[in-house]
Amino acid sequence: MKFGVNTFIWSAQYDDQVRAMLPAIKEQGFDGVEVPLFRPSEFPSAQIRKDTEAYGLEYAVCSVLLPGLSLIDDDARVRHQTQQHLRDTILAASDAGVTLIAGPLYCPVGYLPGRRRTDDEWSRAIEGYQSIADVLAKNNVTLAIEPLNRFETFFLNTAADAAALCDRVGHPNVGILFDTFHANIEEKDIAQGYRTVGKHLKHVHTCENDRGIPGSGHVEWKAVFQALADLHYDGWLTIESFGFAIGELSAAAAIWRDIERTPESIAFDGVRFLKKLVGK
Repeated sequence: MKFGVNTFIWSAQYDDQVRAMLPAIKEQGFDGVEVPLFRPSEFPSAQIRKDTEAYGLEYAVCSVLLPGLSLIDDDARVRHQTQQHLRDTILAASDAGVTLIAGPLYCPVGYLPGRRRTDDEWSRAIEGYQSIADVLAKNNVTLAIEPLNRFETFFLNTAADAAALCDRVGHPNVGILFDTFHANIEEKDIAQGYRTVGKHLKHVHTCENDRGIPGSGHVEWKAVFQALADLHYDGWLTIESFGFAIGELSAAAAIWRDIERTPESIAFDGVRFLKKLVGK
């Protein structure tokens, strides 16, 4: 297992504030960080390569589709533009030495048309992921698609649907990020959700039900970790939360209060809990 933390706890960007935290992140027992990549042309690939060597941390990438991009749009031009955007994202991550891109990369977060997804949208997503599969494989990058809760997307909510999507895509470099925060809302049994994802599981977000310190809420962590053990999962366990006052980012995550004593406590207390649980 590798223990990671999403840098959204400190900043909406990979900036000097985040870089100043890297020694403490390493000292507290993390193996790496998950950093945002929204606009490939702005991604600091060279700096990340330097920081990887300087601090002995590995990097993963989280990403979303910004407004105007969508793999499932009715307009073929938008879909082709989005496919090219994802190819550029893969190349930017690869330039930084990153081998994992994770996130809800099908349509923008918060796009809720007030209806169920259509068969056409499902087929467009499959086509979109298949169109970038060769670029993923050539650059040794894995894409982990994230189902979100029903309040953030209409397109992909459950473990069963995520697994069915990956079955249809049919490529080893396309899998699933499964997040305990979203699963806590959408799954009858979070641990069973991991078993349903099964062979497609590429990345794990270990988040408490309120995005607070892992172990402080009602996620059934022992059952989750038993499921991961049964699956022989040995990838990232990444804590994802968000700063309490980071403007649009906090608003997008609906963080309207101080969830814990400090944002850092979510990361540092959380990793101690996760390591203890893995040790058992």
